[in-house]
Amino acid sequence: MLFQRKMLTMAVAGTLAACVGLNVHAADNSFPSNVVSTYSQGSHADYLAGQHGKLGFDCTSCHPIAKVSDGEAEINANCTKCHGDLTAVAAKTEKAGEPNPHKSHLGTIQCTACHSGHEASVSYCTNCHDFPAMKKNFNKTAVNPSQVEDIKKYADAMPAYTEDTDLLIVGSGAAGFVAAMTAQEAGVKNIVMLEKMAVPGGNSQLAAGGMNAAGTEFQKAQGITDTPEMMFADTMKGGKQASNPELAKILADESNASIEWLKARGAVLSHVGRGGGASAARMHGPAGGTFVGPYLSNFFRDQAKSRNIDLRLNSKMVKLFTDDKGNVTGVLVKGKHSGLYRINAKAVVLATGGIGANMNLVQSLRPEISSDVKTSNQPGSQGDGMILAQSVGADIVDAKEIQLNPTLLVGSPVIISETVRGAGAVFVNREGKRFISELTTRDVTSAAVSKQTGGTAFEIFDQKVRDKVKQTGAAFELGLAKEGNTLAELAKTAGIDPANLETTIKQYNEYAQAGKDPDFNRPGISVKVDTPKYYAIEITPAIHYYMGGLKINGRTEVINTKGNVIGGLYAAGEVTGGVHGKNRLGGNSISETITFGRIAGKEAAEKILK
Repeated sequence: MLFQRKMLTMAVAGTLAACVGLNVHAADNSFPSNVVSTYSQGSHADYLAGQHGKLGFDCTSCHPIAKVSDGEAEINANCTKCHGDLTAVAAKTEKAGEPNPHKSHLGTIQCTACHSGHEASVSYCTNCHDFPAMKKNFNKTAVNPSQVEDIKKYADAMPAYTEDTDLLIVGSGAAGFVAAMTAQEAGVKNIVMLEKMAVPGGNSQLAAGGMNAAGTEFQKAQGITDTPEMMFADTMKGGKQASNPELAKILADESNASIEWLKARGAVLSHVGRGGGASAARMHGPAGGTFVGPYLSNFFRDQAKSRNIDLRLNSKMVKLFTDDKGNVTGVLVKGKHSGLYRINAKAVVLATGGIGANMNLVQSLRPEISSDVKTSNQPGSQGDGMILAQSVGADIVDAKEIQLNPTLLVGSPVIISETVRGAGAVFVNREGKRFISELTTRDVTSAAVSKQTGGTAFEIFDQKVRDKVKQTGAAFELGLAKEGNTLAELAKTAGIDPANLETTIKQYNEYAQAGKDPDFNRPGISVKVDTPKYYAIEITPAIHYYMGGLKINGRTEVINTKGNVIGGLYAAGEVTGGVHGKNRLGGNSISETITFGRIAGKEAAEKILK
């Protein structure tokens, strides 16, 4: 088998400061007396439950019906009615140190991402970031990617109970949310979304650059000429002509409709920039050039809440059920609070993402990728959906196609968006010399950066780029951007050869003035680096995207190894293969999730409602 049948184990736990003023229920609750004793007087008395107990609260104060739900809408209900929402709590902990533990670029995360009543506190932030203050206060992270759960143990597992729904969506990135919204608008009433992590959004919440689309009103307003045919040609060329032409054409042809679909529902991507490998500026993001991922993730969560879509966190799919004809009929769920239970569904959409955080799997497919290479993926990107779909006969395409992104911010898991260099940033090595066109494809750029001294390079830009492109902000917030009032001062601060840097930028500015780059043929070169201050961000390649995945047709139906449709099973987003071939262009992933999420929701709805 191409994939190891293993999955990630997660343990999310913690403590909260005890509150006052909550209405205390009667002590005659249905919880066993030994459980109550453990958390009021026993070894766990210092945990959240015990801290509340010392103030006179019993189990039913937080669990009024003696049951804890995994549904997002319910998880925080008891916490917030006493402590207030995350904004209110963040205000109270403003002086707790940097970073404020209750502020997050992920939006409104759930209290249970770090806190539960029955285990020690953890820091969700330290899954990705190295914050000394958090290391001092927490001795472990919320997720340990090195711990891999053997999925085989669930092959014969018996659910404690069974639920029925019309549509089941596994994964809460952009593809999953869009599929849910589309299906609901088509008339599907009963929809359940499963997310194994404590925070919804998947890799979509980390997207920085934007969403590729051709022929949009926003391009036309800026005088940009672009067509679906140009986008299709760029996608095929960028993918080394290995993309599935049917899927690549759908991506390009439907891209404008996806932009309009978002706009009609309140998510406007009006900012247009240029990414590597694109023949026109077509990377759309929120106004002001802010990160597209958090913007869309917060939008989708608000939509799910207002639409009463049942989103369940800490809820991991561990098995797919099929009937005697091989049609998918439901899944086995491992809920953090709910335990093992079965959900029967008329249709299942897999939107579980890629494999970028599963280094064992990455290296089994691509042994030449060093274990020292970092990843930009959130820790839940373990390949679960592909592994489980394989167990019911699904085919995998482009299995070895793993993309490195050349611009991981050294010292963090943050990717510096292509829109930064699209706006005018220049690549130089430690010797202060350019070595490649800044707007070529990611595979070529990653290989070039890896060959530079120390396996890193620098993005050099000036004040006007910083003012124009907000995606540079993360480097400054994390204290990883170097600056100088002159290029010489910047070079000294960043550890770059000063004489070469000044010569390089002078030459680059002459090319920008002429509109032609004879050294590396950078397309659309026109913006000088000439406005103090000057900045440098050190970057290095990182595992970023999986171009391989489940084989699907243009209706997002999953195809088995015999070339037949697996009834009742659909897939969209990074869990699928075929769209990007051997290399994904920046901006095409968000476009893929929105477009194929729309298709998956539509097709699943038609099956359910016929």
